[in-house]
Amino acid sequence: MREPVLVIDAGNTTTRFGVACGGALVSTWETSTDPRATADEALCALRAFLGAFGEGLARVDAAACGGLAAAAGQAPSSSCAPASPSSFAPASGQAPLPAPPRPRDGIVSSVVPPLTDVWVEAASRLCGRAPLVVAPGLKTGLKMSYSDPGEVGADRVADMVAAKELYGAPAVVVDLGTTTNIEVLDARNAFAGGIIAPGLRLSAEALAGAAARLPMVEVKAPERVVGRSTREAMQAGIVMGEVARIDGLIDMVWAEMGCERTTVVLSGRDACALGALMRHDVVVEPALTLKGLVLLHAANRR
Repeated sequence: MREPVLVIDAGNTTTRFGVACGGALVSTWETSTDPRATADEALCALRAFLGAFGEGLARVDAAACGGLAAAAGQAPSSSCAPASPSSFAPASGQAPLPAPPRPRDGIVSSVVPPLTDVWVEAASRLCGRAPLVVAPGLKTGLKMSYSDPGEVGADRVADMVAAKELYGAPAVVVDLGTTTNIEVLDARNAFAGGIIAPGLRLSAEALAGAAARLPMVEVKAPERVVGRSTREAMQAGIVMGEVARIDGLIDMVWAEMGCERTTVVLSGRDACALGALMRHDVVVEPALTLKGLVLLHAANRR
């Protein structure tokens, strides 16, 4: 399938979307989640993303732009060197990337029920057809060991689908968002279950909100674990505490699974920063959920 596909992941704090072509995620964009957003506002955000892509202002994976160029009827640019999905392109001296044709289909993942229909309507108006929605009944290729599969968030499903396809089973996925989700894919390619804990910023907000003399601090790694100021002490507790918690929980998961170790995939906005601090070897995939949506679309729109 060569036509561009729109992928949308509506989270509690951030809504991420992107364009995929030929099965590869080409470009991504983020916007703050507004639970009061209308379909008109959502459509404006999507159009702004496509416009930014055409102007070279969106995050792109230049290595995946060959499929997009083919969809647009253009020859891939020879000066468009591969780049990481988090980089900005085109770099100085490079030829412009091909402007994306309007996507003709899409898929929506949402953990904010009031916004599901909003993004479905916006995607429908942009693409000219109703997008797929990650929900019970969608073909995932995953076995479920969860007591109630309907309780599993759409983003967690997408994460597991991507981890299975990209890294195989067994695997552990750590998705860093409003909550820190640890998902377990066992050796039978089954979603065995997971762990849900407060995320970094949620912990920072709770700490500042519950203690009158504690300020709201920037969420970043401190220079030392033993803080020499209140801010340093809070940053150590929030950031290094999160790192220690994730490292410790991974060990506990492995022990419960009865395996020595598995691939650990770190996803989400803070994946690169926390991955560098962890003692476990991890694979960093900031856009894992969007890649899972690309795979889910391909499996259900044959």
